[in-house]
Amino acid sequence: MARVTEAMTRDAVIVAHGSPSDPEPQDEAMAALAARVAALATGWRVRGATLAKEGSLDTALAGLAAPVVYPFFMAEGYFTTDVLPVRLQGHNAHPLPPFGMDPSLPALVRDAALEGALAHGLAPEDTILLLAAHGSQVSPASKRRTCDIVRILRGSSPFQGVTAGFIEEEPLLADVARGLDHAMCLPLFTLQAGHVEGDIPQALAEAGFEGPLLAHIGAHPAVPRLIATALKREERKAAA
Repeated sequence: MARVTEAMTRDAVIVAHGSPSDPEPQDEAMAALAARVAALATGWRVRGATLAKEGSLDTALAGLAAPVVYPFFMAEGYFTTDVLPVRLQGHNAHPLPPFGMDPSLPALVRDAALEGALAHGLAPEDTILLLAAHGSQVSPASKRRTCDIVRILRGSSPFQGVTAGFIEEEPLLADVARGLDHAMCLPLFTLQAGHVEGDIPQALAEAGFEGPLLAHIGAHPAVPRLIATALKREERKAAA
């Protein structure tokens, strides 16, 4: 009977980067996200953690025999390919592709943008969707994934146009936003941290951007289900 119970319960840790300057709020946000995912993923015990808070990841992994690790990152970049594997050494953990690489993410971005347009009384066919993304000076991963999403949405959404601007590489968000009329901005970020709270609003203000700024994609109510689906998909893959 003990072996049956063990087989029916799997462990997962959802890990994000977090905020080094103020780690507690993001760590608490990850714990809350993990609870919402666990409520949707029957048979899974789910914990949340951040890399930025000292001891957070080790605490989440403590006592787990072979956990699945879900990186709550927007791209397969430096933190998922270099930092996280080192932090997972000795834990017999199995990392999954990050949130940003989920094949259903472009559809979620589209739906979030359409909901935002409706909430602000904007007709999508007359509106430009501006995606605000991180970018990087050292890795092409963030820009590459963002451009993939732009390309997909240009072919699958009713918006007049879809474009993107970045915080840490060209084209910079302020430059792309400058002169855009009948537009709205959706941040491609997982957590409500410094870039979302400060850099993006500042860049839009610098550009004179007058359209609505939507909530970052990581805050969308459908995100816990997307992650739960990824865990169940991994469960079916392991069973096969």
